[in-house]
Amino acid sequence: MRFKMTTLLSLLLGAGPLLLLALNPVHGSDNATLPLVLWHGMGDSCCNPLSMGSIKKMVEETIPGIDVLSLMIGKTVIQDTENGFFMDVNEQVSMVCSQLAQDPKLKDGYNAMGFSQGGQFLRAVAQRCPSPPMKTLISVGGQQQGVYGLPKCPGESSHICDWIRKKLNSGAYTDIVQKHLVQAQYWHDPLNDDLYKKHSLFLADINQERVVNETYKKNLQLLDKFVMVKFLQDSVVDPADTEWFGFLKTGQAKETETLQESVLYKEDRLGLAAMDAAGKLDFLGTEGDHLQFTREWFNAKLVPYLR
Repeated sequence: MRFKMTTLLSLLLGAGPLLLLALNPVHGSDNATLPLVLWHGMGDSCCNPLSMGSIKKMVEETIPGIDVLSLMIGKTVIQDTENGFFMDVNEQVSMVCSQLAQDPKLKDGYNAMGFSQGGQFLRAVAQRCPSPPMKTLISVGGQQQGVYGLPKCPGESSHICDWIRKKLNSGAYTDIVQKHLVQAQYWHDPLNDDLYKKHSLFLADINQERVVNETYKKNLQLLDKFVMVKFLQDSVVDPADTEWFGFLKTGQAKETETLQESVLYKEDRLGLAAMDAAGKLDFLGTEGDHLQFTREWFNAKLVPYLR
């Protein structure tokens, strides 16, 4: 889901000395710095100068010589934005897997950073497409257990968001909505668990809700690190605990459980318990609403994973 543009603009361009990375740049020790792949959130695009364009520039300024690929889903920026709402997620993941496999710069491995829904989509890439190898996955506000609510998407006045809400409330698990509405593909209704498990085209599959795909489990555990960032005052993602792989307890819509309390973890259906025991899972929290952070915070907390 998209950055709040006025907030991000002030954070990135006008927040004073704390944002001047040139005062304390992070240099790679040699030319072996891994490339970085970025995947934007809903309502955004690969190259928006106020969001992903700024992130790409920040990383390039901070780690000289790094190759940064900001994924465009489609042939144009307009298509890229629209596909974040309406293109089958499984097709998007397949498209990205093909693009990454054909990029010679990535053959020895890469790090990945996904924003909002881009965080869960990149996890699907890690599970389904181990070549080239993803080394570190950073999910920034990613809905790893899906959502049960869409309070802001990406703005209260958006006609598209009003339409999406109506479709999700009236029939998120119908075939046509599942196939053609991205947000329905990670809609996770705790009051209709059987419908979710049976009809969810994307999330129920990558979260091993129906069967345990041992390949998914093996591939995810190939990561050196899986970093999950939660925005502690998030008013966009519902419930916000999904950003740390928690969710609402099945059968009701008020009480949440952590990843460690979930069946997914206790049965280790995805390998997350093993990764946690091995020190491969990092849970970061930051004050603020969805995707709102300073350049200083980004530098201090996320850049070290990219060195």
